[in-house]
Amino acid sequence: MPEYPTEPWEYCLYIPNDLRAVTISRRTLRLILTMHGLIRLVDTAELLAAELVSNAVRHTKGPAALRVRWSAGVLRLGAWDADPEPPEPPVPLEQVADVEEGRGLGLVRAYADLWGWQLLTRDGNRGKVVWCELAAA
Repeated sequence: MPEYPTEPWEYCLYIPNDLRAVTISRRTLRLILTMHGLIRLVDTAELLAAELVSNAVRHTKGPAALRVRWSAGVLRLGAWDADPEPPEPPVPLEQVADVEEGRGLGLVRAYADLWGWQLLTRDGNRGKVVWCELAAA
């Protein structure tokens, strides 16, 4: 059984409203997880983070952020954006299998162990966080 980090840690990458931020977020996440010995989570985590960040950049006008947190054997990814509007409900993947867009949260729902969203209004920041979790085991 692989050994996973026992100490919690957290990173936050602030990104502009730019589609290039999706690739930058994926590569940064890959580096973070590799350096923390979480190689087995990299591919799925990259897919999930790309969908979360892509939604934040495509569907809002302001800045965004990717938050990566490890605690108690669970990896939590969250994409913050300044728009308080809730995300569209995910469409089941079998209904959008042949389309280019509209699969994002469906993929998150299918591959994450848990996901959700919440409004934020603290420290002068407004908006929402759409998050998902991957358990190491």
